[in-house]
Amino acid sequence: MELRSAIEAFARHLTVDRGFSEHTVRAYRGDLNDLVGFVEQRALEAADADDPTMDAVDVRELDLETLRDWLWQGSNAGLAKSSLSRHSAAVRGFTRWLVTTGQVTADAAARLKAPRPEQHLPRVLTRGQMTGIFDGLAARSAGGDPAALRDQAIVELLYASAMRVSELTGLRVGDVDRTRLTARVLGKGGKERVVPFGVPAAH
Repeated sequence: MELRSAIEAFARHLTVDRGFSEHTVRAYRGDLNDLVGFVEQRALEAADADDPTMDAVDVRELDLETLRDWLWQGSNAGLAKSSLSRHSAAVRGFTRWLVTTGQVTADAAARLKAPRPEQHLPRVLTRGQMTGIFDGLAARSAGGDPAALRDQAIVELLYASAMRVSELTGLRVGDVDRTRLTARVLGKGGKERVVPFGVPAAH
């Protein structure tokens, strides 16, 4: 299968079968098209100078060495580690799909490594900033508006329990034990855990 055609088929798979967002699919397609340009340029350089024509690149021509050289070129071009990691993720997903669909027999990117993205400590709010947020929420909810009360409860619970936003959005009323001041949440990997919260959040 021709490489460019395979990438478009893979993009449709991500959209239709996997439900990936348009933004993510666009990013993956861009990364893989960059790979196509790299592979085609190498093939052109290796071609006979007297024969400028070049056949379309087949997916079976991808190998680990080529993929490593592609990432190495990106690194030399000054790509951030996060971009290189996304390049690596895109091509690993693509080659795995090629194997699954029977286009190739071996996964060329199975052993491909990419640099880890740089880790930065998150910016945090000061005590004064948090007090200002809570005072503003309390003022809004003082009149009993349901949406304002909900917003205050959300922020209080997030602040008190340190639960993830995804855990909070999946929280049901029955998951909250106001006697023990705990909440039962479903975390990463479907694992259940119990988190405590304080009196202001309970109120």
